[in-house]
Amino acid sequence: MKIKSYAAMEAGNALELYEFEAESLSAEDVEVEVEYCGVCHSDLSMIDNEWGISSYPLIAGHEVIGRVSALGEAAKNKGLSIGQRVGIGWTAKSCEHCDACITGDQVNCLNGSVPTIANKGGFADRLRANWQWVIPLPEKLDPASAGPLLCGGITVFKPLLMHNITATSRVGVIGIGGLGHIAIKILHAMGAEVTAFSSTPDKKQSILDMGADHVVNSRDPEELKKLAGQFDLILSTVAVDLDWQPYFAALAPRGNFHTVGAVMKPFEVPAFSLILGDRAVTGSSTGSPGQLRSLLKLAARADILPKVEFFPMSKINEALDHVRAGKANYRVVLKADF
Repeated sequence: MKIKSYAAMEAGNALELYEFEAESLSAEDVEVEVEYCGVCHSDLSMIDNEWGISSYPLIAGHEVIGRVSALGEAAKNKGLSIGQRVGIGWTAKSCEHCDACITGDQVNCLNGSVPTIANKGGFADRLRANWQWVIPLPEKLDPASAGPLLCGGITVFKPLLMHNITATSRVGVIGIGGLGHIAIKILHAMGAEVTAFSSTPDKKQSILDMGADHVVNSRDPEELKKLAGQFDLILSTVAVDLDWQPYFAALAPRGNFHTVGAVMKPFEVPAFSLILGDRAVTGSSTGSPGQLRSLLKLAARADILPKVEFFPMSKINEALDHVRAGKANYRVVLKADF
C-alpha cells in the first residue's frame, strides 16, 4: 500500500507531494487515516533543520486527528477499534519496558522514544504509531480544532501536573501565543488565578475573554515590580530571551519558574533568588499517554479548544509560510484533502 504525503526533500525547501510504499504493519502499531493535522513551530524547526537532527525526505506533522484504519495483531485487544477517532501527538513510540515506561513516564523512555516526525508524520493521508500513543478522542471534542491539544496543549498542561496546581494557585503565563492561550484556558478551567504577561496591549480584552484574571504589560518594568513574591508558578511559553529577573522576583516562597519555550540563550539565575524562598527553575517537554488522555477528558468536559485557522493540506506551503511569518491567529490546522 502506498501512503501519500507532503515531504521536505532538503532543509528550507518547499514541501513536495511524496508517495512511499508502506511496510507491513508492526504487531503493536496502529494505522490512522488523517483527517486533520496541526502545524507547530517544531515542524518548521525540523523541516528547516534548525536543530541539526533532521534527515530527508522528512514528513513532519504531529498534531494529528484521524480514524483508526488498521490494527497490528498485538494492538487488537488494547481498546481501540477500526473507525474510532483518535489523536497522535509528538511521540509515536517508546520501548514499553524500561523503568521510565513502566512507571508511566514514557516520554522520557530510557531507550529513546521516537518522535512522530521521525516516524513519517501527519502531513500525509495515513500514519502509524504504537498503540499506547494513539489517544482516544472524546466524542464531545471538536475533531477539527482538537489537534493542537496533542502537542501545544500537553506541553502547557504537564507543568501544571508537575507543580500540583490547584484552584487556590496563583499562576503567571508569559507569552500569549500558540501555547500561552491554551495554558490560560486550561488554568481557567482548573480554577486557578491566572495572570497573563503580554507585550501586546491590544490583546488585553481577548486575553481576558480566554479566562485570564489579570493582564500585565510585560514591557513595563514598574508593573512587574509590583508583583514581587506573588506566584506559585510562572510558566514561560516564549522562545526569545527576556530580562528574567523580575519574573524570578515575582515567585512566592516555594514558587517555580517553568519554561517550555526553547530559548537558545542560557538563563542567568542568581543563586540567592532561588536559595532565599526555596524557589526553583524547571522545564519539561510533552507528556505521557496517561497525561494526554487526562487532558483530552478535561478539554471535553470544560470545552477547552485552541483558537485555530484552517488551510487545506494541499495548500500546506502557504500554511507553513503563514506560520513562519508570525501571521497565525494562535494555531494553524490542515484539513487532509488528498
